[in-house]
Amino acid sequence: MADLDQTLRQQAYAEVEKHKHTVEADPYRLRYHVMPPVGLLNDPNGFIQVDGVYHLFYQWNPFNTGHGAKFWGHYTTKDLVTWEHHDIALAPSDWFDKNGCYSGSAIEHDGTLYLFYTGNVKDENNNRETYQVMATSKDGYKFTKEGVVINLPEGYTPHFRDPKVWKHKDHFYLVIGAQSKDLKGKAVLFRSTDLTNWEHLGAFAGAHIGPFREFGYMWECPDLFELDGQDVLVFSPQGLEPSGIYYQNLYQAGYVVGTLDYDSVEYNHGDFIELDRGFEFYAPQTTVDEKGRRIMIGWLGMPEEREEDHPTIEHKWIHAMTLPRELKLVNGKLYQRPVEELKELRKDEVTYEVVELNEKAQAFQGIEGDALEIYLETLDTVTSPIAVHIRNDVNLVYNPTDKLFKLDRISYVDHQTVEERFCHISQLNNIRIFLDISSIEVFINDGEEVFTARFYPNVEEKGISFAAGAEGTERVKLQAWKIK
Repeated sequence: MADLDQTLRQQAYAEVEKHKHTVEADPYRLRYHVMPPVGLLNDPNGFIQVDGVYHLFYQWNPFNTGHGAKFWGHYTTKDLVTWEHHDIALAPSDWFDKNGCYSGSAIEHDGTLYLFYTGNVKDENNNRETYQVMATSKDGYKFTKEGVVINLPEGYTPHFRDPKVWKHKDHFYLVIGAQSKDLKGKAVLFRSTDLTNWEHLGAFAGAHIGPFREFGYMWECPDLFELDGQDVLVFSPQGLEPSGIYYQNLYQAGYVVGTLDYDSVEYNHGDFIELDRGFEFYAPQTTVDEKGRRIMIGWLGMPEEREEDHPTIEHKWIHAMTLPRELKLVNGKLYQRPVEELKELRKDEVTYEVVELNEKAQAFQGIEGDALEIYLETLDTVTSPIAVHIRNDVNLVYNPTDKLFKLDRISYVDHQTVEERFCHISQLNNIRIFLDISSIEVFINDGEEVFTARFYPNVEEKGISFAAGAEGTERVKLQAWKIK
């Protein structure tokens, strides 16, 4: 299989070179986010810090902007700001992964970096097979596939994937996203003493969450970790029906908080909470770094939902990663805050200590453009709506009457429909906004709620303005930094 592996790699590199100028000429190409050099990027994989270097692998189809036989692309960074792209880590070249090296994770042990991923296989009748595979590396850049370490257990369909590995006390553990034979989403736990031989402990979460009798037909990309004495399970359920302002995207990404008994494999947890209230956020993965921070990166995309309509596909690429976010557990809720290192991106600061907003939209010198960070802090209790209008395409509005924060955008499909997403906020204290050409990430009240989305305005439109409702004047502090 070595020859096939090398051939696939060479073909992928050829695609990068063939379309390099087309990709880089895209006016919607992002400036400071991780993106594919060509083709389609989706789930973050193998996110880990080793010897001061953060490794971020990603699902990659270099041959077109659709989903296919995925490779693992590879980025590294020392500062979470400047990213370096490397040679392909994994190619779908073996019998156990010939239709894709699907998502997985990484762990370092005794000087070796281990990758665990799902090998996707389709037979001649398009029936799916699934295998959990291990690969190893001594240098963190060249990997050797060691083969299949987990086969599909009884009780599950072949939708059984995305292993996330960690160590707890004297054992290694894996959680895998699964679908049971009765078509229910599950999180399944495995245990090992040597990273090679794995014991199936069974499903520890699934089906009943809060008031729901069923909670999705498949759970993808599970990630279990300890934070502030609690066990947090992040996962991406498929098959949730919209409910009011919740579950409005095709698929969701969220978490539950509780306590896992590793001996009895019982997980007592609270209700499911969505991680992101925007349009494009899925399959997040976390790691703990050398500073002890729990950092999360998500896919700034959404599977299967109008992907073919994104204008970037004309330039032979689609999707990106979110900015890295530090997680904090506050009163049982995950707060997401842009990592401190992102301050290194800031240029040309402007500050307006006291601004009085009214119903007439106001623009401010230095707060305009297509790549910048904006910070708005309220100076009084908000009593009338506050709005931020961005490049004639996106609006952020907080209404204190119904306690709703809204992000709306012009649809990139028909370029006229207004699409909306909401969250509840009891009081607005601050908003931090990261704009990057055709993406927006909004952090409300120091990360209490987050909106992530792509949008595609007129490239000449750079204007940003602020307003308040007709009910009265709102005093705020404004800051902004260009990101070059």
